Amino acid sequence: MRKIDLTNFQLATSETARQINRRIALNFVRLYQPMSRADLARLSGLQRSTISAIIDQLIDEGWVTEGAIGKSPRGRRPRNLHLNVERAGIIGVELRPDLTTVGLAGVDARFMGQVQFPTASTPEQFVADLADATHALQREHPRILCEGVGVSLPGRVDANGRLVFAPNLGWGQVELAEMISAAVGLPVNLENAANACALAEFWFGRHSEHVRHIVAVTVSEGIGVGLLLNGQLVHGAASMAGEFGHVSLDDNGPPCRCGRRGCWERYGSNSAAVQYYESIGGAADAPRFDDLPRLADRGDAKAVETLERMARYLALGLSNLAVGLAPDVIAIVGEVTTAWHRVGPIIEDVMRERALQTGVTRVVPTDPAAQPRLRGAVTLVVQQHFGAPAIA
Repeated sequence: MRKIDLTNFQLATSETARQINRRIALNFVRLYQPMSRADLARLSGLQRSTISAIIDQLIDEGWVTEGAIGKSPRGRRPRNLHLNVERAGIIGVELRPDLTTVGLAGVDARFMGQVQFPTASTPEQFVADLADATHALQREHPRILCEGVGVSLPGRVDANGRLVFAPNLGWGQVELAEMISAAVGLPVNLENAANACALAEFWFGRHSEHVRHIVAVTVSEGIGVGLLLNGQLVHGAASMAGEFGHVSLDDNGPPCRCGRRGCWERYGSNSAAVQYYESIGGAADAPRFDDLPRLADRGDAKAVETLERMARYLALGLSNLAVGLAPDVIAIVGEVTTAWHRVGPIIEDVMRERALQTGVTRVVPTDPAAQPRLRGAVTLVVQQHFGAPAIA
């Protein structure tokens, strides 16, 4: 139970109660559709008159539709309710240092269309490119009403959407949410990519109905960590919670873009793996991380060594997360999951040796085909309509 902050609180009004009941109804329809109003009243515990009023409003607003007539042993046959996934759209943006992906999805996080473009070196040009991509998707799907834009990015943003820390982007501190909203004409939610991935796992993942403590670890140019504990994202002071990628393993180690040396991401990230492979005389025609799993499968001993070394360093950091936070699940996001048959067993062995007790935390790879970063960006907007409203 949270302590009420008497310096920053919101009173619970009758409108708060209506919003809570509305979102309860929406989530039941989302999870158990098709269902009748009677089913919804029975499952939710809300009065039938309350359910009828809520559903009528949701139908008027286009969130819910009535479909086929269901079966009934007696009396009036009910009409089944469905979430109207063809009405509300969400623009999801996966911002990475080299490439940006923009997708249009429904509230079920299923994508209708996507475009990609190289990430610009300045935030101003990036915003202009993003606006062009967003407007192109909207023109291709004119019947979809966009509810907002969610952006997952390799850095930290404050509560006002200001980019405050993103060493791998190199943009400095900018009012990124404000810039994007002005350019696309929609409300914008920004979040660290790892946090967004944790949210996506919580809302749409294989474990979404069973766990409340999820840590997401994104492994790419750097390492990001998203913390979702007790069903809530943890941002910390100045929105900097989760920067485990910049915890130093060796003060005399290789320099990091954050200005320090020997950070975890300088040993366990994609870029660190590529640098190590090159340093031990790996194939000259393998400048990208994507090449390493393929080379290892073809018998390249140096690629195998590189991936095994990466796995051990990843396991060191993951062990600390498991011991210190005891999450139900640590979800790994990134290209390294394509080599999980090599790195997974090493990670399990190291973590088993370092764990206080076994069986508490499961480390699971996410499916790259599910685009967890992009889906996480969409989830930022989904939770605005389906999550519990903010009250003290």
